[in-house]
Amino acid sequence: MNFPKELQYAKSHEWVKEADGVAEIGISEFAQDQLGDVVFVNLPQEGDEVVAGEAFGDVESVKAVSDLQSPVSGIVCEVNEALLDAPETLNSDPYGAWIIRVKDVTDREELMDAEAYEAFCAEEG
Repeated sequence: MNFPKELQYAKSHEWVKEADGVAEIGISEFAQDQLGDVVFVNLPQEGDEVVAGEAFGDVESVKAVSDLQSPVSGIVCEVNEALLDAPETLNSDPYGAWIIRVKDVTDREELMDAEAYEAFCAEEG
């Protein structure tokens, strides 16, 4: 399983990549593996507030519907609308298929580096 070192991770299995004050958020390879084939993604709107540890949308797979929990707090500044037509991209490219981008980011204290997240997944697996 892949754990890119340049990313940070939440215990709810979302990843965060920050650049220029904007956090890009997606789901980890571990998460998509647990979900199975993703068939639908429910996304927030641009301008919505997200709060660390709270749901901002959900992912529907052939197995279940799972909440997407925000790993940080802030304001949604962009939504990956391509996922509405091709939600399976989360399975085929979990680290390339971001879900939302968030600005005015706070509350990142709970994030783990790749090494800590890999150990966390090993305990859950």
